[in-house]
Amino acid sequence: MVSPQQTDIRNRLLRVVAQDTFAKLIPHLEFVELPVKHVLVEADVANSHVYFLEGGLASVVASTVDDEAVEVGHVGHEGLAGQHVLMMTQQTPTKTFMQAAGSAYQVPVSAFLALATADLPFQHLLLRYVHSCGIQLAHSALANARYNVYERLARWLLMCHDRLGDELPLTHEFLSIMLGVRRSGVTDQLHLLEGTQAIKARRGHITVRDRSRLEEIASGCYGVPEREYERLVGTTIRQ
Repeated sequence: MVSPQQTDIRNRLLRVVAQDTFAKLIPHLEFVELPVKHVLVEADVANSHVYFLEGGLASVVASTVDDEAVEVGHVGHEGLAGQHVLMMTQQTPTKTFMQAAGSAYQVPVSAFLALATADLPFQHLLLRYVHSCGIQLAHSALANARYNVYERLARWLLMCHDRLGDELPLTHEFLSIMLGVRRSGVTDQLHLLEGTQAIKARRGHITVRDRSRLEEIASGCYGVPEREYERLVGTTIRQ
């Protein structure tokens, strides 16, 4: 197998680690294809691997004992699925699965933690990423409490656009889970967004036509976590 070159990696965490850290990771990186619905983190089950996503979109979903569920986070090429192991816990009650097919470099948890423990700059980068995810979660709670469904839908579409580009393979069912509303409500709000020319929606697919218009509609509920990620992680490869 040909070893991956850091300059060819799309995952932003792997791209910014020091070259010697990346060299230590190479023996443990296994490239895997991730189809839709593939589970990366099963609720209440210990992880065997963590995943540095190269493409696609993973959804982090919280569920109740009554089978009520809502999406609480996204993971794309900016991040890592299985981040809870950095907090020295083997499992988590949330589930992470692929909402849009993609790929990743998977790393065994044991090797990942050994390197994160021994390599402090790598550990600090990962912890900054975890912090940015916490800010994202906090702003999701803020959006749910203070913004209407129309504005929140624009926010979630922007978050998906950040990770997938203009073409979003998103079903109404997924959007209803994201927003915690009925599918009929999602359909109504999508029609409203289409009326602004910001998107084009068809069955199981949404095309972003005017990102700036989506940002206007989302107003203050989008942007702060994204700026925090850029401040803490950035895109320049550290030597």
